[in-house]
Amino acid sequence: MATASMPALPSRPLVLADLVPDVRARNVALVASGVLLTALLAQVSVPVPGSPVPITGQTLAVVLTAAALGPVRGIAVQVAYMACALVGLPFYSEASGGVDAVFGATGGYVIGFIPAAFLIGLAARYGADRNPLKSVPLFVAGQAVIFAVGVPWLAVAADMSAAQALDAGFYPFILGGLVKAAIAAGVLGAAWKFLRRG
Repeated sequence: MATASMPALPSRPLVLADLVPDVRARNVALVASGVLLTALLAQVSVPVPGSPVPITGQTLAVVLTAAALGPVRGIAVQVAYMACALVGLPFYSEASGGVDAVFGATGGYVIGFIPAAFLIGLAARYGADRNPLKSVPLFVAGQAVIFAVGVPWLAVAADMSAAQALDAGFYPFILGGLVKAAIAAGVLGAAWKFLRRG
């Protein structure tokens, strides 16, 4: 009696998502899961006094999804995340959404998620997410890309000087960015170690 063959896993997985059997709906499910994770962590939001930019878990989600899914799916997550907010879904911090949320003072940070996801996902393809000595600097660099887009956008959108934008949109987030990089490195490193044993 013939038995159905299981989809083969890649002989050398490039990112964590490659360990999921290659079924037709895999990429859709992975991207949708990344969008929901980003939306969920966006609700972890702490206001920063004097700043329109809150401290959120979004950047942690960007790092995790990009490293786990790779550059193409990582970008797809962030584009879909923006699209969901544009149509009014409450996916941004404090359950906000709509055109004003996407293109307001904090919009540059979310746009910065896209190149950050590409950078992190591409480096993860070459194994940079598996060792904390490589992954922590990568995840810090990825977040730096987000600020490189977000801070100038904030300055223009909120009519701030460069110094004011740095004070409101960069300096308060440095420590949190380092912590998020360390958390992501720990989570991804543990995931790789666990899956290699399986």
